[in-house]
Order: sequence, then structure tokens, then C-alpha cells
Amino acid sequence: MEKQTLSFQAEVKQLLHLVTHSLYSNKEIFLRELVSNASDACDKLRFEALNDASLFEDQPNLEIRIGFDKAARRIIISDNGIGLSAQEAIDHLGTIAKSGTKEFMSKLDGDKARDANLIGQFGVGFYSGYIVADRITVESRRAGLPVTEGVRWSSEGTGDFEVETITRERRGTDIILHLREGEDEFLATWKLKSIVGKYSDHISLPVLMRKEAWDAEKGENVVSDEWEPVNKAAAIWTRSKSDITDAEYKAFYEQLTYDTAAPLAYTHNRVEGRTEYTQLLYIPAKAPMDLWNRDKRGGVKLYVKRVFIMDDAEALMPTYLRFVKGVIDSADLPLNVSRELLQESRDVRAIREGSTKRVLSMLESLAEHEDAAEKAKYAEFWKQFGAVLKEGVGEDHANQERLAKLLRFASTHADEGVSFADYVARMKEGQEAIYYITAETLAAAKNSPQLEIFKKKGIEVLLFTDRVDEWMLSHLYEFEGKSLQSVAKGAVDLGKLQDEDEKKQAEAAAESFKPTLDRIKAALASRAKDVRVTTRLVDSPACLVVEEGDMSGHLARLLKQAGQSAPNSQPVLEVNAEHALVKKLAALPEGAAQFDDLAQVLFDNALLAEGGQLEDPAAHVKRIQALILG
Repeated sequence: MEKQTLSFQAEVKQLLHLVTHSLYSNKEIFLRELVSNASDACDKLRFEALNDASLFEDQPNLEIRIGFDKAARRIIISDNGIGLSAQEAIDHLGTIAKSGTKEFMSKLDGDKARDANLIGQFGVGFYSGYIVADRITVESRRAGLPVTEGVRWSSEGTGDFEVETITRERRGTDIILHLREGEDEFLATWKLKSIVGKYSDHISLPVLMRKEAWDAEKGENVVSDEWEPVNKAAAIWTRSKSDITDAEYKAFYEQLTYDTAAPLAYTHNRVEGRTEYTQLLYIPAKAPMDLWNRDKRGGVKLYVKRVFIMDDAEALMPTYLRFVKGVIDSADLPLNVSRELLQESRDVRAIREGSTKRVLSMLESLAEHEDAAEKAKYAEFWKQFGAVLKEGVGEDHANQERLAKLLRFASTHADEGVSFADYVARMKEGQEAIYYITAETLAAAKNSPQLEIFKKKGIEVLLFTDRVDEWMLSHLYEFEGKSLQSVAKGAVDLGKLQDEDEKKQAEAAAESFKPTLDRIKAALASRAKDVRVTTRLVDSPACLVVEEGDMSGHLARLLKQAGQSAPNSQPVLEVNAEHALVKKLAALPEGAAQFDDLAQVLFDNALLAEGGQLEDPAAHVKRIQALILG
């Protein structure tokens, strides 16, 4: 193929402009990205060579080499991995197929100081070379192709790139960076070594550089022809835990996730038995923006016998733990395992169950730790990921009991951090149920009229305000033998907490107030399933409840907001016979025009108090105005 000049895809042009003009905060990441790409190329060759060993040609030992030429002001990153064909060079280096590219660019656009750590998250790491180079040349030959079918790709990172066929003896790829003015700091062995040590020490392939020795006559270090490894060349998870420092674990996490914040916790274990595997799992400190995208694959990378197989192996971790990052290296899975095979493998199920239990143990250690700093870590974890962890209550019945102990809520005694165990320990003598209420917001829950009798008697009520809570409660019925009971469902039954005098007074009030209840029920026939005297209200005139087994008003509203249909069940209106407004209603004579309006206002106010919305707000306003004017 003769030399061709081709144009970059429009998105690449925009990306290159941003890379060359905006990424200044951490220039050294260019080497991290290019070494990572070289490692991937070697992994791909090792993977393809499982079916065709001839692809190794006469170079069975895979490696990465980094060199530089001070005089020519060039850095060369070489690998003997899979390499590129001419068409692959055009396709992979001139276009971007990653859907995340636009999001990446939107994060950079307009912010000249944006951290360059973003670049690796979206599969565009090659272009980071233009942070320090004004021209990049790529020379490559794909494994298995004739030596006459090498390719040279070259571009100054503007609008065009050149491609031509060359003769190339060696398999693999050389990336040659022609440095910009002012970037000579990277033309030093110590500088390049320090970057490799910082970002690429864990790579299982040897990263080689030429040895450097002090020349007394010249008074400077002189580069020799002998190559030496500058990384440990051992995947961190394959090393003994006793040999790895906390700093190394955190550095690997940063390299793995591009997250500059240290993880909250991590666990590193080798599991032996029927299924053998190694796991290095991390819990991040901050939730990603796409945490609520359940279709997003998890963050665990799968290796088999230290051969990289796939990113985001979702079969290795349940969906509710999709925030967990890390590596799992299996000794038993076949190297040609696919996503489909992962779903069916017994070994994968064993790894999934073992990894899930390990993560839960890690969370339990944080939650139950006596050290205040560790407990504070769990409180931070709960703020970031608690709502996602609740999904596991319904999805993972085998671990439901363990998950229930990890849940934290607000209550009428505290705005956050209340566990079921805390609640049970504070239960009143004779209390048989764990009481809770669901609402849109914490303020709405705390001020609900349905809590009045509980507050009066000092009975704690859990306040559930996450959208997932209603779904979770459909799967969780008890905790350590104590049933969960909604204060907004059914008649209030405080059991032993309600004395006999109170019960007799309530029964007498219901009997004497029956004629008024019948009148209110007739006025609200199209809106209320029933009307009854309440024992749960102290200061409010009325509240809405639903019968046991019916869908709560809060859940019905959530379904409608999500565009789904909800059962058309009517609530029960409970009225406080001792309230002045209800007494005024009862005092109105038969046939009074105000009675129906006041009954409707009573219902509407109860609906608003529980966070509901009026179907006809204008009618409600007119009734209020008419009642005020008398």
C-alpha cells in the first residue's frame, strides 16, 4: 500500500484538540496509558495463541520496552504483542467506537485544569500521547502476517494522518513520540522509571529499559546496550499479602479505576478447595454517576491463570454489589471462557458466592468495628451506596439476614445510622413489632400525622425515604423474630403498649360518633374506602391509611412517577373525634351545605400531609376560600 493521507473522524479531531490544549494537570499519565495498551496487546496475543501457537513466531517471551533518544527528542514504547494490520491501524487509530467518548469530552470541554486521569476511563488512552508529543509515529505488524505487511501510521494530531505499508521483521508495535518543546524532562531514565513504578509496577509482563551507569570521565550517566526490568513484573494479586504495603494496594486501585480517592476498604484472598481463585476487591469511597444504571456491567476484571479475559465480568458479582471494583483470577476456568459460559458455569457460581460473602464480611467489619474512624467509614459507605445495597434484600435471599443487619435508617430517635439491632435494643417492654413509615422525604416522614400516638408514647418508628424501600419491604417481613409493621397500614394495634382504659375510650368514641362517620363516608363515597375513628392521632384532625395487603399511597405514587400503572385502591380516612375541626363537622346539622365541603377538605388535607397530590387543586382552594368566608 502506497502512502495515504486520511482524515480523522470528527470526534477524534475534537478529542485531539482537547487533549493538546486542556490536559496539563498530570502529563505523565501518557506513559501509563501507552504501557497499559502495550500490556493489553500482549494479553491479546497470548489469548489468540491458545488456538494458534505459530502467532508467537520466534518471540515466545512477551515484553514491553521503553527507550528514548535525547538528540532526536523521541520516546519509544515497544511491545511484541498482537500488533496491527494496515486496516486495523486506520480503524483503531483514526476512529473511536466507544460510546463514552462524548461524555469524556463534555467533562473536559471548557475546563482547562481538568485532571487528565479521566482519559483512561473511556478507551481513548492512545491519544494521551499528544499531551507531550506534537507528532506520533506508530510502526507495527500483526502477528501472523508476512514481514512485508507492516504498517507505519503517523500524525501531528491535527486533521489528518498518514498510513503506508512497510517491511517490518519484528511482530508487535513501536509507538514513537516526537516531543513538544518544553517536554525534555521525560528524556531521562530516572523520570521514566519513576512513572513506571508509580503506575505500571503491577503489570505481569516485564517492562524493560536500558541500563544506565555512571561514567566518571564524562561526569554523567551513560546508557548501555543491556536491558533490565524496571517493574516488579508480578500482578499484585499473585503476591503474598505480607509483601504488599497499604500504599501499593491503594496505588493499584488508582491504576485500576482511575479514582484518585483512596478506597474505603479492600480484601485480598486466595481461595482453595473445589474451586481455586484469587480475589482482590475494593469498596470505593465515592459512588459513580452511573450507579443507578442497573444495565451497567460491574467493575470486576476476570483473569484466568493471570491471563486477562474480560473487563466488567458481571457474572462474578451480584447486581446490588455493582459498585465493587477489583480483580478475580481463576485457576479453573477455561481460557476461552465467554460471557455466556460464565452464566452457566458451576465454578463461576462458586466464585460469585464466595466473593459476595467476602464483600459482606468486609462491610460487617467496618460496621461492627469498635474504632470510631472505621465506623465513620461505614457511615460514609452507607451514604454513598446504602440504597443500592438494599436491592440485595430482595435479590439475594441466601444472604438476606446478613444484609438486614447492615441496613441503616433514620428514625424518630435519630436522623441517620439506625440499624435494626439498635431499634430492637430500644424497644419498649411489651412491644412486639418494628414500626416503620415510608415517605418521599425525611421531613414528610418525621411530620406525618400517623406518628402522633407513637411519639406520645415514646415508641420509636423507622423512617424509610429511599425509593427502593417499598420494594425492599415487599421481601423483608421480620428481623430476629420481630415483624415489620407499617404505621400507615391497617388499624393501629399497639398490643400491650395500649392500656385497657384507652381501648375502652376508643370503642366508646367510635360508637357515639357513628352517625357522623356515616355522613362523612357518604360525602366521600367516591374517594374513601371507609371512615373510622382513629386511635393514632393526637394533634391532627385526620389521616389516610390503607388496609393490610393494599398498596401504600407512597408506592402508588412512585409507580405513577415511573410511568407504570398502580392498582386503583381507595384509602381509609381516620378521624380524630377529639379535634376541634372534627367536632365542628359533627355539629353541622343534617343537610348543611358546608358538611360535604368540610369533609372533602378534611380528606384533601390528610392526603397532602402524607405527601400526596390533589387531583383537583383548584376545587380544594375554592372550598377553603368558601369556608373562610363562612
